[in-house]
Amino acid sequence: MKSSPAPFVRLLSNDPLLLQPRRTHPLVWCSAIICLVFCLLVIFLGVTTLIIYLVIRPKYPSFDVPNANLNTIYFDSPENFNGDFTVLANFTNPNRKINVKFDYLDIKLYFVDRLIATRALEPFSQRPEEARLEMIHLISSLVYLPPNPAVELQRQVQSNRVTYNIKGTFRVRAKVGIARFTYWLHTKCQLELTSPPLGVLVAKNCSTKKR
Repeated sequence: MKSSPAPFVRLLSNDPLLLQPRRTHPLVWCSAIICLVFCLLVIFLGVTTLIIYLVIRPKYPSFDVPNANLNTIYFDSPENFNGDFTVLANFTNPNRKINVKFDYLDIKLYFVDRLIATRALEPFSQRPEEARLEMIHLISSLVYLPPNPAVELQRQVQSNRVTYNIKGTFRVRAKVGIARFTYWLHTKCQLELTSPPLGVLVAKNCSTKKR
């Protein structure tokens, strides 16, 4: 006949270590509460920013060239080019409720695909729906042009139609509600001008993209 395990079970049931429930440390509860509050705050800020974005519908600033002058073009040698070029740039903030700040501005001037001048501009801010005109002076001094571009430039000068390309790189900061955004704008303008010394702007095509 088998012996009854009752005394052993009764002994285990009377063990004080088994009868006491395990308590969660207060630090664990604090950490869980902090994580929950942080997650709720992130969700709230995200939803708020999305609503503000959809209501305001922010637009990217634009870049245009209303005027330009080609003052000088001459060659010290068949491949060493000198030039003096002035462009009037128009920066426009089309937003009705958003301030923007251009904190990095770099302008490069090209003939065909050859870099012939560059200029960095001072940072500035724009209020909503504000336009800013900036006179940019680009000087080319003893710039090397390979034979083919050099011949093409001389041909264009003789035909009284010179085509330059401007490429701009801008870093823009904007604030929408409680959120701040930073993005890069890249602009490209193709300009057609008469020959110097008059060198007036006769045609242009500008586009600006966010990347």
